[in-house]
Amino acid sequence: MTTLIDDRRVRARDASPARQFYLHMALACAATAFLGFAPTYWLPLAHRTLAASPVIHFHGLLFFTWTLYFVFQTWLAASGRVANHRALGIAGVSIATAMTIFGFLASVHSMTHSAALGQAYAGVSFAIVPMSGIAFFAAVFILAIANTRRPEVHKRLLLLAAVSILDAAIARWFIVFLAPPGPPGPPPVPVTIAPAVVASLLLVVAMVRDKRVEGRVHPVYICGTLAMIAVKVLNWPISETAAWHWFAGGILAMAQ
Repeated sequence: MTTLIDDRRVRARDASPARQFYLHMALACAATAFLGFAPTYWLPLAHRTLAASPVIHFHGLLFFTWTLYFVFQTWLAASGRVANHRALGIAGVSIATAMTIFGFLASVHSMTHSAALGQAYAGVSFAIVPMSGIAFFAAVFILAIANTRRPEVHKRLLLLAAVSILDAAIARWFIVFLAPPGPPGPPPVPVTIAPAVVASLLLVVAMVRDKRVEGRVHPVYICGTLAMIAVKVLNWPISETAAWHWFAGGILAMAQ
């Protein structure tokens, strides 16, 4: 009986309006992901005009599954179903692991595709964008799992992880509405910085909420946002180094 009463108290506390914030943020991430890929993935897929390899399709399936899983998990937490939220945590570990693997495979596939177009150098340079992105996501997710007993840190890290992979979706709108027509192939690495900055605005919203509700901005948001933007900016100079081309070029050579 005591356990039941305690569980009800936890539900009542966690179902407060302030706890709904993370559910709203998860929904915003999901909307950004699905709308972002609508013009270049969902609509062509619906019209059967999309030509993509099975690796790319499975990569997309995993990432969209993660987005829906993130919404569901935040809904469970927001509604006070903490036990269910924790029980499903192992599923998140499995999805994130598969995302990391197929994110890497999708990067290798993009390099081989670029090489087939005669743009091997550009493909190897651009590979740093998806590879560093999935590495950042994996690192933040691992930190979130390591901090499950610190919910204030855990939930902020998971939001950071979710936002960190939205730049690809936002970039699709840049491509559709801003990019001039050009030959097929990977875009220049510097153009990926702007979508990452736009994605980080979701974290700015979270910081404003922290300041208003908690009285201070949590260090996870400050350090995490700075680290995320730093990775995107540093991709540019690193992508042109001999060391990167030796590393990624070696991967491309093994894949061909």
